[in-house]
Amino acid sequence: MLKITNLSAHYGAAQALFDVDLEMAGGETLALVGANGAGKSTLLKSIMGLVRPSAGQILLEGRDVTASSPAQMVRRGLALSPEGREVFAELSVSENLALGALAQKPGKKELAIRCDEIFQRFPKLGERREQLAGTLSGGEQQMLAMGRALMARPKLLLLDEPSLGLAPLICDEIFAIIHQLARAGTSILLVEQNAARALSAADNAYLLANGRVVEKGASCDLLGDPVLRAAFLGSATDDNPAASRLGAAGLTNIRLEKPAMHQQNFIPDFPSQEALQKHQLDGLQWTVRHVFEGSGFYRTRLDEAGITPDDIHSLADLQRLPFTTADDLRAGYPFPLRSVPFEQIVRVHASSGTTGKRKVLCYTQKDLDDWTDFFARCYQMAGVTPLDRVQIAVGYGVWTAGMGFQLGCEKIGALAVPVGPGNIDMQIQFLLDFQSTVFCSTASMALLMAEEIHRRGVADKIAVNKIIYGSERSSRSMRQKISELFGGAELFDITGLTELYGPGTGIECREHDCIHYWGDYYILEILDPETLQPVPEGEWGEMVITSLAKEGAPLIRYRTRDITRIIPGRCACGSPLPRHSRIKGRSDDTIKFRGVNIYPSSIDTILSAVPGLGSEYQIHLTRKESSGRDNMRLVVERAEAVTDNRSAELIHEAGHQIKKQLMVSVEIELVGYGELPRSERKSQRVFDTRIQDEIV
Repeated sequence: MLKITNLSAHYGAAQALFDVDLEMAGGETLALVGANGAGKSTLLKSIMGLVRPSAGQILLEGRDVTASSPAQMVRRGLALSPEGREVFAELSVSENLALGALAQKPGKKELAIRCDEIFQRFPKLGERREQLAGTLSGGEQQMLAMGRALMARPKLLLLDEPSLGLAPLICDEIFAIIHQLARAGTSILLVEQNAARALSAADNAYLLANGRVVEKGASCDLLGDPVLRAAFLGSATDDNPAASRLGAAGLTNIRLEKPAMHQQNFIPDFPSQEALQKHQLDGLQWTVRHVFEGSGFYRTRLDEAGITPDDIHSLADLQRLPFTTADDLRAGYPFPLRSVPFEQIVRVHASSGTTGKRKVLCYTQKDLDDWTDFFARCYQMAGVTPLDRVQIAVGYGVWTAGMGFQLGCEKIGALAVPVGPGNIDMQIQFLLDFQSTVFCSTASMALLMAEEIHRRGVADKIAVNKIIYGSERSSRSMRQKISELFGGAELFDITGLTELYGPGTGIECREHDCIHYWGDYYILEILDPETLQPVPEGEWGEMVITSLAKEGAPLIRYRTRDITRIIPGRCACGSPLPRHSRIKGRSDDTIKFRGVNIYPSSIDTILSAVPGLGSEYQIHLTRKESSGRDNMRLVVERAEAVTDNRSAELIHEAGHQIKKQLMVSVEIELVGYGELPRSERKSQRVFDTRIQDEIV
């Protein structure tokens, strides 16, 4: 969009800019940050043609515009909202807006259309369209200045100190509008003394001092750079605001009480595969000894297998250990696999499964601390920073999800908006009001939100740029639809299960072709679900996990039933941590429906308790293309000799019991006795066609 080379500018004999180089892409928001007198406004005026450069070149979309007049620049797609607003006090709001399009000479009809667009974006101006500009408040005048610039429908909008002299609440409103403009695709070059505001609003930034570019890069990197923070952003105190160059201008509102990202690294750096394996062996040996000494359940299993802690000499010995299953957890209810005294347990969480007895796991404080740390690792891998606002739309309570998302968010220093699931109206209101930048939910909830955002036409008014989702499988087409309807948000699939702490045990990186899993907290085996033997690296099989540091309820060779595959080699993202593919399916017939684990056996139990229903049934799972909502349809036989005139009564009772016990709504279709197919083998009960295209 814009390229500046060796640009210099003078005011008489005084030189204001020295050999400035700058580049920005179309659709980018670029911040120019620096103290008073750094040359920021001069650079904008040089680009706009208000100051003629004394040397150098300015290219706009590849065209040399160095000597162009301001009117020519407007016609070429630039517009400036100047420092101090510079509204025409004796003209009305509408007349001021009309001047913004003057250089393009639009007709009356076109001018009216453009004015209406501005009034829609700035409703306060619409209420005051005939009011004299000089009688507006400072915030309203700033809106008018921005609206006047937007009247030219610029490709590149130049904003010079939009927050200058405004109260904090008005600044919030102005910067919310800047975010909206950026989301709508407007390229913005932002000059701002308020470093925190500028860097949080921009993709990239240039730092100016004494007319020179002293640093440039991604905004989040500049904000986290310790040298820059000390020199420009953060070394000032309330008692000594002039201790930094920007501090002298009163710009000390960087969130210094938040952890500095450069000091917060949750991703370990194992120098080699051998180093990781050494760490895993240490953890495996500790875990086996821990459960041998602390768990009656595991002690019995290890004794039956003839294994003691002293028998574990290498990672190959892992295959000698017995398996653990979900049935073991249910059989040990309410404290299955407990390996510490009760006084060390500080919390319990349970899975969302519905099979009579839930899978409940207990946690020590160290377990919770570990979980919080590696959940923060997930956020870090997704590029979340302390400047983000994370709207958490997953379940809170006995489930692990909400607590994990919130603890990790707060650990990394981001702002948590703990909304919980459902309530679409409130979710969207919070996206608009809080300008949340990250949205966390299940895949189906994300799709539902995306459809509603699109239906309401607010994609350009929200600030979400990342969606972290989990709990359900998703295909490429589903992910693409969510991203597009959210206005181009980047998606990250997060993995986890209650048995292994909860969500956050892995996440896809920004290469978006794999899931990195935390090999320093658990060992992942991929086994043939029939033979329970290891499959060759890269082949699909069942995920089996062994925890390495879990105290309360450790896992030894726990069969997750999830199907995935190991991806060999080091990822292009540079992370040393191992990786696997997204979850492809299940090795059992467990159903994941709207975030709830449902076992066909639980449906069988409910149906068998309704007099008049037969024993044969089918479960059909589909996904509505129009809404993206999952749908479950039960086809159930009536009992022998039960006539069709009882169908309405039976459907009502069965639906009521399923809603009451499984917490989901289903469609029920009754057929006559003997109409469903029989088989000498196990009958196929589940027909899942929700995902029809590839997942990776």
